[in-house]
Amino acid sequence: MNKVKSAREKKDQTATNILNQTIVEAIQNVKGKNIVLLDLTNLHDTPTDYFIVCEGDSVTQIRAIAQRILKEVKDNLGERPNHTEGKDKANWVLVDYFTTVVHIFHPETRKFYGLEELWSDAKRTEIQSL
Repeated sequence: MNKVKSAREKKDQTATNILNQTIVEAIQNVKGKNIVLLDLTNLHDTPTDYFIVCEGDSVTQIRAIAQRILKEVKDNLGERPNHTEGKDKANWVLVDYFTTVVHIFHPETRKFYGLEELWSDAKRTEIQSL
């Protein structure tokens, strides 16, 4: 039974890695900036396994990043988010895919909430913007 569970966990992790890569590429394609992947898998009592945090320079760009993520993930992986919020004001848009939650911020809003500092125990990977 442990071997079956281990194989299932590896499959789930591979699917999550593909999801994360698809999200990151969607962000990069719309010129999202300061992309950070926070790996929460080794922390206790976390709301998800990963946070992907990025920012856009304007409300228009933030909305475009969110829309691109939704489209790319649906088109390439056939997945829809569990929940999306913040698209109206677009200072902080959240897209929840269960294992990964994407936070798209306006720079000042990102600094104000300090999400990355709140989860400073997480493994942090900075991803190159295009």
